[in-house]
Amino acid sequence: MSIGIVLAVVAVVVVVGFAAGVIVDRRRRARLRDRFGPEYERAVEATGSRRAAEQELDARERRFADLEIKPVPAEVREQYARRWMRVQEDFVDRPEAAVHDADELVAALMRDRGYPDEGYEQRLRDLSVRHGRTLDDYRAALEVHALSTHNSATTEQLRGAMMHYRTLFDDLLADGEPTGTRRS
Repeated sequence: MSIGIVLAVVAVVVVVGFAAGVIVDRRRRARLRDRFGPEYERAVEATGSRRAAEQELDARERRFADLEIKPVPAEVREQYARRWMRVQEDFVDRPEAAVHDADELVAALMRDRGYPDEGYEQRLRDLSVRHGRTLDDYRAALEVHALSTHNSATTEQLRGAMMHYRTLFDDLLADGEPTGTRRS
């Protein structure tokens, strides 16, 4: 075999390998964008590069796989729905207290589902794996909640916070696939 043929074969193998790598990379990126929604771009912005963001999101998925996130039974879901209705009804007379109660109710639902309470940032990273499309709502609700603890939130902001909490609450309540292998 001549050296020219060998070089041609090597060149073809290199090109095919490179093309395969590009295709795998694009599929992975598309999967992560689909899974994390707006959180994908937030991670890119926070890390400064797509590669670093994708590694971070992969790490979140690996951690999440080890958590024991479980659905709530139907009767518990109904109890949560009733509790939410009471919180929502309280908004008319006590908007700041209702926002505080909504925050506590969402936190209780996350605990019941099995999300660990390891601080704000870790909670957001854990939620991003399944609920990335609702995290902007949660962040907005938490900002208004912080304002309300200083009596600095307007009624319209409080109303918006209730709607934002409701978005994540509904998402958490409806999400029924158990995950993970970790046992507490």
